[in-house]
Amino acid sequence: MGGERERRGRRTPARMIAYAVGGAVLLAGCASMPDSGDLRGVESTPRQDAQVRVFAMPPSEDASPTQIVQGFLEALTSDDPDYRTARQYLTAEAAETWKPELSTTVLADGPGAEPDPSGREETGEVSFTLTGDKVATVDAQQAYASAKGSYDKLVRLTQDAKNGQWRIDGVPQGVVMGQSDFQRNYMSVSKYYFASNTGGTTAGGPPMAVADPVYVRSHVEPATQMVRSLLSGPTAWLAPVVRSSFPTGTALREDAGPLTADDRGKLTVPLNDKAAGAGAARCREMGAQLLFTLRNLSPAVDEVELRAGGKQLCSLTQEAATEAVADRGSLDSPGYLYFIDEKHRLVRIPADGDATQPDPVPGALGEGGTTLRSVAVSRNERTAAGIALDGGALYVGSIVPGGSLGEPVLSSGGESEDDRLSAPSWDAQGGLWVADRDPDDPRLLLLEEGAGEPLEVRAPGLDGRIQSVRVAADGVRIALVVAKGDRHSLMIGRIERSGTNGREGPAGPAEKTGARPTVTVLQMRPATPELEKVTAMSWTGDSRLVVVGREEGGVEQMRYVEVDGSLPEVPQPAALTGVEAVTASADEQMPLVAHSVDGIVRLPSGAQWQKVTEGIAPVYPG
Repeated sequence: MGGERERRGRRTPARMIAYAVGGAVLLAGCASMPDSGDLRGVESTPRQDAQVRVFAMPPSEDASPTQIVQGFLEALTSDDPDYRTARQYLTAEAAETWKPELSTTVLADGPGAEPDPSGREETGEVSFTLTGDKVATVDAQQAYASAKGSYDKLVRLTQDAKNGQWRIDGVPQGVVMGQSDFQRNYMSVSKYYFASNTGGTTAGGPPMAVADPVYVRSHVEPATQMVRSLLSGPTAWLAPVVRSSFPTGTALREDAGPLTADDRGKLTVPLNDKAAGAGAARCREMGAQLLFTLRNLSPAVDEVELRAGGKQLCSLTQEAATEAVADRGSLDSPGYLYFIDEKHRLVRIPADGDATQPDPVPGALGEGGTTLRSVAVSRNERTAAGIALDGGALYVGSIVPGGSLGEPVLSSGGESEDDRLSAPSWDAQGGLWVADRDPDDPRLLLLEEGAGEPLEVRAPGLDGRIQSVRVAADGVRIALVVAKGDRHSLMIGRIERSGTNGREGPAGPAEKTGARPTVTVLQMRPATPELEKVTAMSWTGDSRLVVVGREEGGVEQMRYVEVDGSLPEVPQPAALTGVEAVTASADEQMPLVAHSVDGIVRLPSGAQWQKVTEGIAPVYPG
């Protein structure tokens, strides 16, 4: 492919049609097509305005094999809903068997195409090899995954004996395009399900919503795509720990057509008869899933009406969904920002103001009797956990006036401070997570309700030693920094629990057998494979993290990443020097806070970093 790129020059623009607000215009094309000569790589299209839709032109009658392949690759980057134009470049048989929805392969640049050196057009058969460097893949469930390695696929063409026209009769399944075309054509959306075990549900409260990020085509009826994706069920990675309230087999009614909200923001969703028997409570949960999934759509969806079996099942507003039907981590705003002051006490300031003078928290952890190096505060802000200054002991105490502090609930035998306990993290059920970094006995531990005998969490497939732990607000996903040699990688794992109220084990629920639950972190996957050393991280929002680290041979940087490893289309944090720790709230309206060479600093929306005060180890609840 490199040779193909080197031969690229100015070429005649391909013909594309774009429809924009206010009329239709001709564009210079989303790639370039040679009129003659060797086939060259399809150069990725510069980003277009979000309201511009791009459509490819069908093949001309006298198109050469080179132009057929080039035109087909360009048609893959258009906004044609069913790839009808792309299919016109294929033989009837190939068009019938080609399934573009199976996958999308994203390359660093547009795909190059190398002609078969032994092919001759006079034989009526030629072939090309598509090449490139893989960046990512999107599977049939629309789930994104980072990818590496070379792309190498064969495309075969034949010439029709009657009309002399060339068509592709052998084509790889799925679609392929360059990274910038992918960014123009696709957008990341989160569909929502409910945690299926008690780790993701507040005791006695409504079910906890869990974000499941996928990629949909941004200009091809996005609301309809998002609803269809939601109804098809969670992605394979998340499925074992979530449930959907939609009855099995529920889909849009066959004659549903494109889904569009009316001028009052109300979206009517016609479902098939599988949903007709859903009761009122279940229907409201279905409505909450839809509203959470569609919340960032433009124009906004403020209400959904679900219909099935010729009648209305229920109607739900955004306000009702968030107040009474379901919980979502990003809706819980923290009361305070917490950190450790110069006296190694736990202190706090209001999270939503400009205060710079902290107050010690009520209780023993704020009195300074036990010196601390890191802390975590429960999500209800009633209990705090602190790691002793030497890293060897974990204390848990109430944040109430007069609260006492007993003996450590956990100790580490590591020889050095860096080989002892990591900073702790609270889950949605009140469980306290911490890693013992002792090289002779490395463990990931969970203290149910922050007390009692620690439960050792299994992590099959873990390759390295856990350095830091952060549990997502939904309680079913966990972020781990794992060290192996000089590399410190950010991994995202799925938390599975057995023998609990939410998921039965072989012998039945724990309360019936007296057995302790089994907690396992499974299918860990990298979130920042390009970073050689991750030094700090925190969850923010429903499916995003803020990460501090550096690439091999690079400088320290701070960035947002999605839980699937993709980069969100949001402004990245301003640069900051010497970051030791970073924290963010599940409520994305709260400012980002870090410990740097300047002490405790925060980043309000649309502003630069501002110093708050002296201190270390800042945390929001969680």
